[in-house]
Amino acid sequence: MFPPPQKTQRQRDPFFDNAKYLAIVLVAVAHAWEPVMDGSRATRALYMVVYTFHMPAFVLISGYMSRTFEGRTGQLRRLVSGVVVPYVVFETAYTLFRRWSGDYPEAPLSLTDPFYLTWFLVALFVWRLSAPLWRSLRHPVPVALGVAVLASLTPGIGADLDLQRVLQFLPFFVLGLSLREEHFRMVRRRAVRLLSVPVVLGAVAMAYRVGPEVRLSWFYRSSAAGDLDAAWWTGPVMTLLLSACALALTACFLAWVPGRRTWFTVLGAGSVCGYLLHGFPVKALEYWHVVDAFPVLATPAGRVGVTVAAAVMVTLMCTPPVRRTLRWAVEPPLDWAFRTEPRDAARGGGPAEPAAEGRVPVPAGGVSRR
Repeated sequence: MFPPPQKTQRQRDPFFDNAKYLAIVLVAVAHAWEPVMDGSRATRALYMVVYTFHMPAFVLISGYMSRTFEGRTGQLRRLVSGVVVPYVVFETAYTLFRRWSGDYPEAPLSLTDPFYLTWFLVALFVWRLSAPLWRSLRHPVPVALGVAVLASLTPGIGADLDLQRVLQFLPFFVLGLSLREEHFRMVRRRAVRLLSVPVVLGAVAMAYRVGPEVRLSWFYRSSAAGDLDAAWWTGPVMTLLLSACALALTACFLAWVPGRRTWFTVLGAGSVCGYLLHGFPVKALEYWHVVDAFPVLATPAGRVGVTVAAAVMVTLMCTPPVRRTLRWAVEPPLDWAFRTEPRDAARGGGPAEPAAEGRVPVPAGGVSRR
């Protein structure tokens, strides 16, 4: 998605753009499955597998792209324009859409209680600000994993800023901070690709076997064990188990991401638009009870059609024309809002940094259940 620190924005690494596009397709497809998967054990199994890894994979990549974040003036400006502004715009837009659709005409606008997709923007803001702290620790990943385990034992912290998700997904961001370019090359070796096939097939088979007995709430990482009326020890167990499964499936996913330029590489640069926009038609299915009105959508053929439609829809939302149209909301120029520091002006805005370091790298799912 972002090039290594020494490269400029014009030298984008196609591997990360490819990963972003493929991940956002999985996001949209999984969300589109939600209203039609009741009664289909196979769809539920696929949903569980996708939800196990797509969010951790994207958080890990986001951490990798935040390695040079040090809180410099230019970086903070991009953090505001690329994360804070989109959060305010789309938090407001989703709330107004919910009112207009008739689902909840009195839905309150709350900037401290992220709605649906927007939670990731809050999380990215918090994670990126904390990046210098994590890089200063000797063993950051075990510490972050400990924080996630403690969060799973702490009920009642999920609403404000979706803090439960922020803490439970934190280890993947910190792991990304610790990775180097050669680690991504390692998972793309032929041996890893071949090994990934039985791993994924085994995961699907296991999900099919245990799917009816497993609560989907565990995969959303938005609740502590106490919030789910589960025994206290299930929080740490599920956190560690899901983290291990997520890491394995993330490696499998990255192993098959093309490293060369493809027809969809350009779409990766606009995946933020696909992420923030696809929630409107998905929520429309829920608000307007479309599946109840057209039961054929919940048949095997209907689910295939919904899958294809979701993939095509999000692909169109990632195209350059859509990205240019939404630039005012996702990449607004805010020079007018900040003072020019003498040091920044003298060096022309600072040295070259990773492209769009403060912008949204677009997560792969894990949305709020509101």
